[in-house]
Amino acid sequence: MEKEIMTVSQVAEYLQLSEMTTYKLVQEGKIPGFKIGRHWRVKKEDLNEFIERLKNGERI
Repeated sequence: MEKEIMTVSQVAEYLQLSEMTTYKLVQEGKIPGFKIGRHWRVKKEDLNEFIERLKNGERI
């Protein structure tokens, strides 16, 4: 079963980026995410929309 909610490390692995870069992008709001307590999470659906916007030439 595919996860609907991803951690920063899972997003980093999925995008093949470092965790630090991914964390920074999520904190800055460039990758859509939300906090549960002190931990950031990203919805897979939001991440896929973000990727589509990048494919269409949008800058982050």
